[in-house]
Amino acid sequence: MRVAGPRSDHRYTVATMEQQRADMVGRALVVVVDDRTAHGDEEDHSGPLVTELLTEAGFLVDGVVVVSADEVEIRNALNTAVIGGVDLVVSVGGTGVTPRDVTPEATRDILDREILGIAEALRASGLSAGITEAGLSRGLAGISGSTLVVNLAGSRYAVRDGMATLNPLAAQIIGQLSSLEI
Repeated sequence: MRVAGPRSDHRYTVATMEQQRADMVGRALVVVVDDRTAHGDEEDHSGPLVTELLTEAGFLVDGVVVVSADEVEIRNALNTAVIGGVDLVVSVGGTGVTPRDVTPEATRDILDREILGIAEALRASGLSAGITEAGLSRGLAGISGSTLVVNLAGSRYAVRDGMATLNPLAAQIIGQLSSLEI
C-alpha cells in the first residue's frame, strides 16, 4: 500500500485557513485499486485526477491510497478512511467483471446502508456520455458510519464523468449527515 498526502503550503494565514474551512464541503480520501500502480510498475493517473476534481468541488483531500486488487487490502483501506473520520471515500478501479475486480465485494462488507441511486446515476451518466464501460461497472455507493463511500470505474473518462455526477450528490449527503444530532 502506498500513501500520498496533500502538499504543504506555508503561505496560508490563519484567516485564509478559517475561510477555507468555512467553504469546505468535507474531508475526502481517494483509494486507487490497481495492481500495476500498487506494485510501482505504472504511475497513478486516477488519484491525482480525482483529487483535483474533489478539491475544485470544495473538498479537502487527505490523500491518495493505492492498493492491489485484493479484497482484504481494499477493505482495510476503506475501513481506515472511515475510522479516520473522512466524510467521503472515493475508490477508483476494480468495479468491472473480471475475477480481479473485487472492489464492490470489499465495499459491500463495510457499508451500513447502500445508496442505490448514486450508483445508478453514475452508470446512467456514463452511458449517456458514451462511456460503454459505465454499463459494466458493478460499483456501489453507501454509508459506513457517517462516511459516504463510492466506487468509480477506473478509466479517466469514467472518473471525469463520475465526479461531475457525484460531487453535488456527495455535498448533499454530507450536509445531511453532518446535521444529524448524535
